[in-house]
Amino acid sequence: MRAEREARVASQEVLARPRGGRASSFSRLGVGWEGSALLVLALVLFSLGLVMVYSASAVLAQTRGLPDYHFVVRQALGGLAGIATLIVLARLDYAWLRGLAWPFLGAVMLLLLVVVLPGTEAIAPEVNGGRRWLVVGPVNLQPSELAKVALILWTAALAVKKQELLPSLSQGLLPFLVIWGFVVLLIFLEPNLSAALLVLLLAALVVFAGGARIGHFLLLGVVGLPLLWSQVESVAYRLRRVLAFVDPSHDAAGTSYQINQSLISLGSGGVFGRGFGQGQQKFGFLPEPHTDFLFAMIGEEWGFAGAAALVLLYGAFALVGYRIARHAPDRFGFLLAVGLTNLIVVQALLHMAVNMALLPTTGVTLPFLSYGRSSLLACLASVGVLMSVAHAADRSRA
Repeated sequence: MRAEREARVASQEVLARPRGGRASSFSRLGVGWEGSALLVLALVLFSLGLVMVYSASAVLAQTRGLPDYHFVVRQALGGLAGIATLIVLARLDYAWLRGLAWPFLGAVMLLLLVVVLPGTEAIAPEVNGGRRWLVVGPVNLQPSELAKVALILWTAALAVKKQELLPSLSQGLLPFLVIWGFVVLLIFLEPNLSAALLVLLLAALVVFAGGARIGHFLLLGVVGLPLLWSQVESVAYRLRRVLAFVDPSHDAAGTSYQINQSLISLGSGGVFGRGFGQGQQKFGFLPEPHTDFLFAMIGEEWGFAGAAALVLLYGAFALVGYRIARHAPDRFGFLLAVGLTNLIVVQALLHMAVNMALLPTTGVTLPFLSYGRSSLLACLASVGVLMSVAHAADRSRA
């Protein structure tokens, strides 16, 4: 019997040994092909982002008296921190995160509170009419980006606990709304209405995937729509953005300026684009070309072909991410993978829709590509957790 056990252990070691005698970097991370594919897609998108951030921001940096590489170097440093976080999370068992759902969300809510409290302007300065960043020495952090990950994690954990109650409005959905509402309120007070709505949407999609009834969401949407409209109507710049969306040709030099310049940028690229670095809209015409309107810059410099290739990359990311969710070994892994995949895919769709005038103009970054280190950190951390879920699924199928 002992000899038989030793032979069985030896055979398992042989099967587990990487082919070719050397472990690949992916095998050392302990992920299957889905996790490897997701990592490759994320790194390709990040690399493309560095190229485009440099092209879109070099002129802007020079007009501010900075080196032309200022923004891309800062983005690269943020990417290194994000990749380190990705590697750590990929090697951890994602089930461990379930116990951190409340502490992580509590820490993020505290950061959001610090941002909006009076008297904290020294570390939460006002920029462009809003207080959205914490600035401590060389570190700039946007808590609303971390709130996306924190609320998805917390919602997934609670949805597993309340699995049988989710079809109920009073016992299932309403408890979620209390915490969602507090987080959304803090982000709204920055003020950042678009980020608040995006965080709420991402959390709601997790609960919907968990089994909540669509009728309850429609009811809440009907109830909340007048409140949302009152917030849009009461703030002049929000109302102007809606009017520009309804009629982009109206007041082309004023309220519709941003969206018209974005459409000009996309249209002037043609099929194959003007070429890398040859875009003209970044010379003071297109506002925020390295952040909110980066997709328009890609369309101008790389044309329809480049824009279509980017859509395919995000489409591949969605397919792999949802496949990981489908094969997750437990319900928490499934909901977490769905939520984090949505964080990337939904945000990418919204950014592209805004750039193509399919939605009112709002500040939504393009995941992995747009300049913004907090957003990049959240996206790369999400990939790390997805790789952990993929590894667990691979082990359960073995």
